[in-house]
Amino acid sequence: MGRRRGKPHDSQRYFDWLERAECDLLSAKILKDHNGDNCNAAFHCQQCIEKALKGYLLYRTGRHTDGHNLTFLCRSACKLDSTFDEWLDESASLNRYYIETRYPTDLGFDIEDEELERVYRMAQAMYTFIFGCISGDMSV
Repeated sequence: MGRRRGKPHDSQRYFDWLERAECDLLSAKILKDHNGDNCNAAFHCQQCIEKALKGYLLYRTGRHTDGHNLTFLCRSACKLDSTFDEWLDESASLNRYYIETRYPTDLGFDIEDEELERVYRMAQAMYTFIFGCISGDMSV
């Protein structure tokens, strides 16, 4: 089975992507604050930024951007707005929570509470920045 290039079922409304990103951030917060699974919380942080970046790119280009690599998505955003350069390190850091948090491995992948707190704050700050890029632009 091939990839869904056309993605006929994905929303064409960038604000839907931002809403789903915010839901992922809220899910991460609930898991974090109530001693839930740290791996799932970190995964929600990664998903938040993936969806927020895709929403931003959809907003700016009118097209979906394929892929899950946050660094690629952030670099794509940099081409449209150089202020995204400041988020390249964060996007690279959050990338590691896409695969490792979802699948069992022979090598342990534990996330301590302090690391999760850092990951959550990073995702929250990046989401706020991306949301601001869109909402600030809309007021012009």
